[in-house]
Amino acid sequence: MAGAARVVVAKPGLDGHDRGVKIVARVLRDAGVEVIYTGLRQTPEMIVAAALQEDADAIGLSVLSGAHMTMFSRVLELLRENDAQDIRVFGGGIIPDEDIEELERLGVAKIFTPGAPTAEIAAWVKENVRPAHAA
Repeated sequence: MAGAARVVVAKPGLDGHDRGVKIVARVLRDAGVEVIYTGLRQTPEMIVAAALQEDADAIGLSVLSGAHMTMFSRVLELLRENDAQDIRVFGGGIIPDEDIEELERLGVAKIFTPGAPTAEIAAWVKENVRPAHAA
């Protein structure tokens, strides 16, 4: 039997609104995903360090502050620097369509916007994030 995917869920930057990310973390956990929630006000460096330490298969970022381009870009850059591009990056927040296209070009696997059904997020993770430690 394959193990569960491990996902680090994080709130980068100064945004203090964590209700949505906590709901997503709970939904993923209930769907059989192993979730490591890092809490509020995380730097990209802290998030990537947690993902490496936890042997995560993916990082899910919640960005509502408008700093999404900076936060996602820096996380991707740090993953490259640590030769950890196999860790998939996805996320959500208040992100304009044109920025979503740019984030996907940079390597973000998926962006969910406000109102995305939690079942859709869980289904995407289950379908697209494979445990590295799976048989």
